[in-house]
Amino acid sequence: MLRWILGGREAQGTVEKSAALFIGEEQPKNCFTEMQVLKGHFDIVRFLVQIDDLRFASAGDDGLVLIWNVETGDCLIELRGHTQQITAMISYTFIRGGNAHTALITASSDRTLSLWDPDSGNRVQNISDLQSPVKCLLVLVCLDVWLSGGNELCVWNRDFELQCKTVHHSDAGISAMVELPKNFIAAAMDKEIVIFKLNLSGSDIAVMAMRHLADHQDTIHSLIHINDGLFASGSHIGELIIWDSVDWTIQAYEHILWEEPARDGQSEFKLNHQKQIERSIQHMSSDGEYIVAAIGSGLYVYNVLMKSVVAYRRIAHDSNVLHTVLQQDGRLMSCSEDGSVRMWELQDLPLPAEPASSGFFGMFGTFGRSSKQTGPPAKKIPEVPGLRSLELIGDLIGHSGAVQMFLSFKEKGLVTCSTDHLLIIWKDGEFQSQLRSLAVFQKLEENQEL
Repeated sequence: MLRWILGGREAQGTVEKSAALFIGEEQPKNCFTEMQVLKGHFDIVRFLVQIDDLRFASAGDDGLVLIWNVETGDCLIELRGHTQQITAMISYTFIRGGNAHTALITASSDRTLSLWDPDSGNRVQNISDLQSPVKCLLVLVCLDVWLSGGNELCVWNRDFELQCKTVHHSDAGISAMVELPKNFIAAAMDKEIVIFKLNLSGSDIAVMAMRHLADHQDTIHSLIHINDGLFASGSHIGELIIWDSVDWTIQAYEHILWEEPARDGQSEFKLNHQKQIERSIQHMSSDGEYIVAAIGSGLYVYNVLMKSVVAYRRIAHDSNVLHTVLQQDGRLMSCSEDGSVRMWELQDLPLPAEPASSGFFGMFGTFGRSSKQTGPPAKKIPEVPGLRSLELIGDLIGHSGAVQMFLSFKEKGLVTCSTDHLLIIWKDGEFQSQLRSLAVFQKLEENQEL
């Protein structure tokens, strides 16, 4: 879609193109037929955060935070203050004076944390004496506090006052956090998940490490909330673990592999290294019932309730998939290092599913496992009951660099950001045409010409 606007673009990855994944210009199920390019950043744009129904913030390696209007594409405010790249950004909505206010919290490699007012553009608070850069942020609405994770876990109140912090962790630090019930937090640190408890005593808060879950064999790249009872983690070697949010036991374990014999002894290392990269779980998202996992250049949809794979595409993009989201009506979206954003639809299989090679899925449920297993053998499953087809229905081509993530404003459009320093707002062409026609009629009525 829209290749003619910016010209053709070859894949940036090393994966061989598959003709089945190119659907041409006619895409009847793809509503995004208009695009608006936004310029303002001068380095890689990595983060997009929604502020309200009309505004969003973008940030990246240039240290800038820009506030945009999604309907007009106007840059409303530039937030300047960080001297190095942004490493994390999150919105924080709180009640003050009976009204809801939304602020932005940003973290940077310059070892600072900043609280911004997106209405005025003022930096309300700034912390500059951090021991290490912050890698992730988490807001706990129920406690009216927020957390920063790096080489230590810090708890802050809305006024940027430090409430408590943990001792220094390993150099890997905390890369991701999710909220659990009863004031517990799950934090990913290298190959393990640490469960922290926030203890409240009056106005005082203390944080304590309660348990270390060391069931992953390699670095954890993704940690997500599924629903009130479950959360999930994914590792560099394709391990997907679903955890109970209350007792932290394993509810399901999947090791997503494919094994291809080396052609000769000299190429064995190269092939093994490539396979490890291809099965790394870079990103996961969930709607509470399903999980979609970005694994190498492929996509895998997992049914949490049935503990089974619903659909997969080993090659969904020409390079690594960086971000995914599940939508309604059995649809999902993904973006990749190849510069594309793709729309997918789950469909019933009219024919037998694509055969899985030996070791493709190691599907076995593990309940209450607490000890670390050393390399469980993958089981070959000749047929996967209930497997569906993941069909490409839309291909958005506009960026010349890797698309880092996207943000949906539903009927108002889809925002994407990239290593090419640009943002693009993709819009529903039919809906935009109706809006323009309505605006013309309103103008004519104002001029009493109707």
